[in-house]
Amino acid sequence: MTETIKSIQLETHGSPDVLQLVDIECPVPKPGEARVRLTAIGINMAETYQRNGLYPLALPGGIGSEGAGVVEALGEDIVGDIGGGESNIRVGDRVAFVMASGAYAEAISIDANLLVKIPDGISDEDAAAILLKGMTIDYLFNDTFPVKSGDRILFHAAAGALGIIACQWAKHLGVSLIGTAGTPEKCARAKMHGADDCFVLGTVDIEDKLRTTTNGRGFGVVYDSVGKASYHLSLKLLAPFGTFVSFGNASGPIDAVSPADLTAHGSLYFTRPTLFTYLAQPGWMKNSAEKIFSMVLDGAIKAEINQRYALADAAQAHSDLEARKTVGSSLILPAS
Repeated sequence: MTETIKSIQLETHGSPDVLQLVDIECPVPKPGEARVRLTAIGINMAETYQRNGLYPLALPGGIGSEGAGVVEALGEDIVGDIGGGESNIRVGDRVAFVMASGAYAEAISIDANLLVKIPDGISDEDAAAILLKGMTIDYLFNDTFPVKSGDRILFHAAAGALGIIACQWAKHLGVSLIGTAGTPEKCARAKMHGADDCFVLGTVDIEDKLRTTTNGRGFGVVYDSVGKASYHLSLKLLAPFGTFVSFGNASGPIDAVSPADLTAHGSLYFTRPTLFTYLAQPGWMKNSAEKIFSMVLDGAIKAEINQRYALADAAQAHSDLEARKTVGSSLILPAS
């Protein structure tokens, strides 16, 4: 009899209701793959974009990018270091991964070179909650626009799962992070995790308050995952030759990027980086994972996991995330 597993599948793009819990055949690892029995699954805003069609998926199919679990089967020919991950994966290893396809499930088969071993001292839940978000902050702060001690930066959505890690990482580097968030309570949380200050996005005087934190000079860089609601504000707050880093669309996509706007606000730069591009660089993934796990073990960064959902409740998880009801990281626990 064919073994089956539970998996979230969708046949069309749309609202959270398109996420359906179904039985599928347990994946058999192909040559070079490992099957991972998942214990914790990360939830990210990018997956809501995949579900609603902003980042279209090939349908019908699964959804989910990030997770952790235990290797339970191996395909043939698990050798090499194509993606910069581990080449010595064994059955029984605790592993984590990012940028997969179909992680909202009880098990997944994945290229073994895309797996990283979870060190002792880090739980599966912590690994699933922090790896993708940590890698995102890694490329934002170290590759896209490198920041250094003494810099002052603006980071929108500073109390979200990604923002909380950004606040901690910035504090660790000696960077002054000024954040925005949706409520005073969320701003307080951002400051608790290392933001020097935080302001409620959408308030009448937010531009003046944010500019005051730079003594009128403006920010050298703005990191923005909010999109439409914060874009024009951010341009106004950048210093001459400043850089706008767009890496998300929580309030909807930016309508248009006008070269004239970049000119008018002071010879600005606009960039739209993606984690996928950095993961494609040889060795980048392994180096980033080692850096993140080391920072976790040293206590420099920590995922704040405040929401846990059963696999059957994936639609509710997406609804909560899009309604900004969540704080910190959210996980799906397939065994619950």
